[in-house]
Amino acid sequence: MSTQSTFSILFWLNVSKVKRGIAPIYARVTVNGRRSEISLKRECPIGSWDNKMHRIKGRNVGKLAINHYLDVTYSRLLDCYSELQRENKLVTAKAIKERFFGTDDVSRSICDISIYHSENMVNVLKKGTLKNYSTTEKYLKEYLEKELRTSDMYLKNLSYTFIVGFEKFLRRKKDKNGMLQLTNNGTMKHLERFKKLLNLAVKLEWMEKNPFRDYKMKFKTFDRAFLNRLELIRLEETILTKPHLERTRDMFLFACYTGLSYVDVKQLSDNHLVKGIDGRDWIHCTREKSQTPMKIPLLYKAKEILDKYNRLDTTSEFLLPICSNQKTNKYLKNIAIACDIHKNLSFHVARHTFATTVTLSNGVPLETVSKLLGHSKLSTTQIYARVVERKIGDDMEMLQQKLG
Repeated sequence: MSTQSTFSILFWLNVSKVKRGIAPIYARVTVNGRRSEISLKRECPIGSWDNKMHRIKGRNVGKLAINHYLDVTYSRLLDCYSELQRENKLVTAKAIKERFFGTDDVSRSICDISIYHSENMVNVLKKGTLKNYSTTEKYLKEYLEKELRTSDMYLKNLSYTFIVGFEKFLRRKKDKNGMLQLTNNGTMKHLERFKKLLNLAVKLEWMEKNPFRDYKMKFKTFDRAFLNRLELIRLEETILTKPHLERTRDMFLFACYTGLSYVDVKQLSDNHLVKGIDGRDWIHCTREKSQTPMKIPLLYKAKEILDKYNRLDTTSEFLLPICSNQKTNKYLKNIAIACDIHKNLSFHVARHTFATTVTLSNGVPLETVSKLLGHSKLSTTQIYARVVERKIGDDMEMLQQKLG
């Protein structure tokens, strides 16, 4: 709400607080006859104050510095007055003072949006995602404290320069051993989460624009590991003498022939097994990460593994005996060595293997693979898709035949 008002700014000495002939300087903001007074944390000898100019008399360095500070303060108070008018807010002396100190309702900070996000997204985002946001917020606090010497910053004061500075801070961050802690993509993920926090602040009208508007993310693409046909056969045929390694290998193979992620394999139960329209066994489930429905025909090798562990643990509602993700990935490293596979195996490699070696390399269309993986966008599936040399050769052979 904007009103026609009288407005003035006056600098004055508060002689009621004089000590040894020196008094503090105050600013007085008056709107429609009502005042608010602001202590400027500056002092002046009573004899040096010019009551007509409302500045300090003299030309030495200290007095000139204080007069410059008063000029800057005057401009800031004018800006606060203009901002309130532009935002159609009620303009009062108190409102100008609050805007000057950043304590009005629109002056929210980085900590404010972090707290709001944590409290309101706890039932929306997964536990792992919230943990990642928590790490990003921790790095933001470190940047503020170590580089900017402050504990927080108002959202309205964020700029492109702040973003670039935060990026440099992340890229230079080192661990206890003096090694760089984050890769390029790790740095970009933290910046991506920070950008989402600021997008939320814009939607809440806590800030006018996102300083990321002119900033471009610089993700590096790289090939994700997957097992080719020969490596998959070697994994299946290698004899593993330790039960926990054999069990982990079977869980990994089950994912290779279904495309399920670790958490979806872990939560697989009888309720997810149904008879399809073709009379065969299907898996009907919802992807834990995105809550996207998935319908997957159960391939023979995957069904073999299910039958092998059927009712092995009658106390569990889940079908497969998979251990923790950390232990599973640790065991997969040992399995890779035993199978003479020179790749860094993790459980997610199975999902890539399903997308490339099991499906795409055998002529399954990309659109079908996208549905099997539970992707909402075809472009997401293209990250997983690998067209191996054999498939390229087969396609070119078909083209050669058509060309005669």
